[in-house]
Amino acid sequence: MASALEDPTLEQNFKGHKDVVTSVDFNPNNKQLATTSIDKCLMIWNLKPQTRAYRFTGHRDAVMCVQFSPSGQLVASASRDKTVRLWTPNVKGASTAFTAHSAAVRSVNFSCDENFLVTASDDKSVKVWNAHQQRFLLSLKGHNNWVRSARFSPDGRLVVSCSDDRTVKIWDTVRRECINTFTDHRGFANFVDFNPSGTCIASAGTDNSVKLWDVRINKLLQHYQVHSSAVNCLSFHPSGNYLITASTDCTLKIMDLLEGRLLYTLHGHQGPVIAVTFSRHGEYFASGGSDSQVLVWKVNFDSIPYNDVLKSHSIRTNPAPAPQITDIHPRIPHLHTSGLQTIQIDPRVHVADMQLSDPPVTDVGIGFSSQLKSRAVEVKCASHLTDQVNRSLDPSRLTSSYGMDSASGEPATSILEECTNIPPKLASTLGHIVEQLDVLTQTVSILEQRLTMTEDKLQECLDNQQTVQQVRSS
Repeated sequence: MASALEDPTLEQNFKGHKDVVTSVDFNPNNKQLATTSIDKCLMIWNLKPQTRAYRFTGHRDAVMCVQFSPSGQLVASASRDKTVRLWTPNVKGASTAFTAHSAAVRSVNFSCDENFLVTASDDKSVKVWNAHQQRFLLSLKGHNNWVRSARFSPDGRLVVSCSDDRTVKIWDTVRRECINTFTDHRGFANFVDFNPSGTCIASAGTDNSVKLWDVRINKLLQHYQVHSSAVNCLSFHPSGNYLITASTDCTLKIMDLLEGRLLYTLHGHQGPVIAVTFSRHGEYFASGGSDSQVLVWKVNFDSIPYNDVLKSHSIRTNPAPAPQITDIHPRIPHLHTSGLQTIQIDPRVHVADMQLSDPPVTDVGIGFSSQLKSRAVEVKCASHLTDQVNRSLDPSRLTSSYGMDSASGEPATSILEECTNIPPKLASTLGHIVEQLDVLTQTVSILEQRLTMTEDKLQECLDNQQTVQQVRSS
């Protein structure tokens, strides 16, 4: 029997959303994970265990989709409030929003050069935008029902979309027209995407199927009927050899595309699995579900040569043949059973590396616009306590008080982690004090911003009242 090192393992279990998790996406630097939910929030999780997570609020309705830009400097989110919002993934939580459609926005996706965004909406249209100027460029119309998903091809020349009209369409962004339509699904497709080379597309359908087409010859290549309920999302492994799917049947499944067969069935969610994605380099994948949980899995099999994975899988799913009567004489009849078609992995049963304790979560902003200028806030008691901490440590090595560098957006390394000559209890106490200062400083900052907004509004009202009085007197 082969070693289980090649099997995926559950690494982390994040709990912070209060409703269905609708979308997940990794930062290209592999240090953060963005998730969205029906609870109207976007969350940024740091993949380093027990590192602070951030909850961004700003959308007025359910957030349906999220994606990091290729550089990792921006995060785009799409919402049922008809807007797309662009965030900077740091503690400031600055964001800008623009009304993208006349109905709920289901999907948002960056082009590989980060210059463009494509959005899909319940208004039956697909739109392309200039990402930096947030300026409308073109609309792709041809669907006659809600558009669930739209994605750029790797070269940015094509867009693929799927709709409740039971079609999957390929669009040429230069000619601004539909160049092909696939109607193979018996239901409608929930999600669609290009493979890493841009030669194929895959769709996840409500008819419980996953279909792959070759866009060069416009032919159906593969058809998987491995789920017992609707397939909600899918993601290609960066190698192009594997495809992972998320389904309402509460499972994730990994297909081997070169051999055209099912490899793994993964359990872990306590309800329908809504979203799934591989990390940019393929070492991890993350899933989100109706149980409000976000699971992060490690793709161990990708570190083993592809042929060895297939050989191991074949051995494990095809048990050795029954012993022959000439070899041994069994005391009881041997039952001939068909070999398993998939390796079942359930972290609730099998031993796995799991990080189950929840990280601390900080609420960031109330959807502040990026035009809102940040104002420095000094709190005497906080400054006094910070000075005491700084005198105990080396001030020159102190990083951002929020645990994240505000300029680069990278998680800051705590000075407490670098010092080795501080007793553990003192380091723990100081770390707790710094965390409390973080919360206190941010709370005061938010209160001050709210107070400023209130003062501005009050001043505006007074000015209006004075103007009215002048008009009346004249």
